[in-house]
Amino acid sequence: MEIQRDDNGKKGLFRAIIDGEEVGLMTYTWAGSNKFIIDHTEVNPDFSGKGVGKQLVMAGVSFARENGLRVMPLCTYAKRVFDRTPAIRDILF
Repeated sequence: MEIQRDDNGKKGLFRAIIDGEEVGLMTYTWAGSNKFIIDHTEVNPDFSGKGVGKQLVMAGVSFARENGLRVMPLCTYAKRVFDRTPAIRDILF
């Protein structure tokens, strides 16, 4: 699986790609210069239960850590990942 990130300075998204097909995405909105809000995560039903959503959230976590950013997971799925994964809570705002 390949994860791609696109950003226009106000909003962005992470795409999960398998064999050239987009199988999931996670959108975010910037909240200042050092914070972003994860507002939506979705996975193609054919790939449900295969860890695609979690990999998207973890790509967001990695991006935040590499760039000294903070994250607010408003999306219910992303919030659940943060609730179940104490090791990533250090980037919450």
